[in-house]
Amino acid sequence: MAGEYDCLKLENQLCFPLYVCSKEIIRKYHPYLDPLGLTYTQYITMMALWEKDDISVMDLGKELHLDSGTLTPLLRKLEEKGLVRRERDPSDERILIVTVTDDGLKLKDEAKNVPASIGSCLNISVNDAISLHDILRRLMSSF
Repeated sequence: MAGEYDCLKLENQLCFPLYVCSKEIIRKYHPYLDPLGLTYTQYITMMALWEKDDISVMDLGKELHLDSGTLTPLLRKLEEKGLVRRERDPSDERILIVTVTDDGLKLKDEAKNVPASIGSCLNISVNDAISLHDILRRLMSSF
């Protein structure tokens, strides 16, 4: 018979292995992102921008699941590095548009091997990785 407090055991929590894996995988990115001068959050921001350039800050935040308090300083740093440009939308001054610069596009070429490098240092089969990705995407869609 299960104990009254089994629901509080760390081993019974879905969030705990997700938290640990996320933290540890992000840590594995450091040797690959440091030479590019990017943090993990800057890297995923650049990936989103390489897919959808000329995007509003609000739409970028939705794409990345980041609030403006996190995204604004992050974009400021990327702009200081010359990787992106932020400009007001001429048709609506309230909207801030983010555009990848030529240097930001060059960085894409430098970053293209990062996913394979990370994949090679994870102890998971390709099929399991695909299944896990599908499950996590379904879970993300509920947020």
